[in-house]
Amino acid sequence: MEWPAQSPDLNPIELLWEQLDRMQGTNTLSRHSPDIPLLEQELKCQPKACGLRLIETAHDNGLRMTSRLRDFEVKDLLSLTQFFGFSTETFSLAVNILDRFLAKMKVQPKYLGCVGLTCLYLAVKSTEEERNVPLATDLIRISQYKFTVCDMIRMEKIVLEKLGWKVKTTTAHHLLQVYHSLVVENLSSERQKLFSMEHLEANLKACHCRLGFSKAKPSMLALSILAVEMQDQKLHELSEVIEGLQTYSKISGRELFCWKELVSKCLAEYSSSKCSKPNVQKLKWIVSGRTARQLKHSYYRIAHLPTIPESAS
Repeated sequence: MEWPAQSPDLNPIELLWEQLDRMQGTNTLSRHSPDIPLLEQELKCQPKACGLRLIETAHDNGLRMTSRLRDFEVKDLLSLTQFFGFSTETFSLAVNILDRFLAKMKVQPKYLGCVGLTCLYLAVKSTEEERNVPLATDLIRISQYKFTVCDMIRMEKIVLEKLGWKVKTTTAHHLLQVYHSLVVENLSSERQKLFSMEHLEANLKACHCRLGFSKAKPSMLALSILAVEMQDQKLHELSEVIEGLQTYSKISGRELFCWKELVSKCLAEYSSSKCSKPNVQKLKWIVSGRTARQLKHSYYRIAHLPTIPESAS
């Protein structure tokens, strides 16, 4: 995006604010709800903190939703996202929808799979191009769940009603993209290679797999991930830019420090061999040639889908 000429009298922080103001003025950031500024919109679709706390403190007795069950479900959604080639924005929105619903409703563990897949499908239909949206039957088949399309349709209506039909919202990924685009403008071409959006997205996915990070505002989580990456890459020249984003987003230094520590700890655990990675093994199954052809007829892409000879089908 090209910005109008900027005043040479403005310092770097003021220039940053001017860019952010222009982006909001053109509805680039709040395209889902044009009348609501970005940082106001993010608060309107936050999971209820009290509901998240109930999940965190619940005992794992098989009857109540727990943070462990929620995290396993999100990892399964990440596996499906990777399998179908959905965008990080789709995954981030799916997690937001899921957590908003779980924070409002007492969901029994046996229904979590249906709830999670429904939330992912709502996100897919909201963010992906039409040709990349799978049929519900195919999504259920690949996920290997036992419920039916009718079950999913009923669950979709329940989720939408409980969320007041508000699906699209500002996500941490959305803000991470915005912050990243502003930050790289202050780096040389060589240094830009160290600050890739792809790596930031991977870090965001790891954080989404922990329920605790859903208590952070999207702007807080995005900025924390950005600040940790800046620190790890020793990009000290970005300190002033991070401070400007922090001020603009109305985030205190203490808050940012605390969430940075949590992000650093999460990423360290996630990269270690002891950490449970997304459950991609569940989706590493071989489909028959007939199934592969049926899936190809659906209007979406499937990356590296393995097949076996027709004679073995």
